[in-house]
Amino acid sequence: MDISSFRARILPRGLAEAALALGSLAVAAAATAAPQLLGNFDRWDAYKSTEAQGVVCYVVAEPQSKEPAGAKRDPVFLVINTWPAKSIKHQPNVQIGYPFKDGSEASAQVGSDKFSFFTQGESAWIKANEDEVRFVEALKNGSEVTIQGVSRRGTLTTDTYALKGISSALQKAEEACK
Repeated sequence: MDISSFRARILPRGLAEAALALGSLAVAAAATAAPQLLGNFDRWDAYKSTEAQGVVCYVVAEPQSKEPAGAKRDPVFLVINTWPAKSIKHQPNVQIGYPFKDGSEASAQVGSDKFSFFTQGESAWIKANEDEVRFVEALKNGSEVTIQGVSRRGTLTTDTYALKGISSALQKAEEACK
């Protein structure tokens, strides 16, 4: 599948699911707008979308590896969202490509730094809001992040993302969302 068509078709749906899970219908409306590619930065892409209340900017990447290799999953990606009108900056969101086990947590590790995520449906978010800044800083300074989760069927998955380009992508998204 062509990555640009993947992002144009799947990413807005993922943002809409994330927004609905958080109870923000305004953000869901933004997710339906056609995203504008701001640039490609190695493994990361930066996007901008417009909503009635302003702009939504985000950076997104697909994992460089997914385990187990044979597991049937929808597209998998890590997104860092910024919604200036909502005073939200650099909110991480994982789209895992399957329904998480009910009540389970996902985890992320960048170097020796570990982070816990709460899950709902096929999405996961950082449990502690104060960890969002620490997580994004770890991403900027790391070489890869590993995210683990457990499906409803009990399958443990491990996705590894390369972090090369994330700092430039975040900078571009920040410039577009001032």
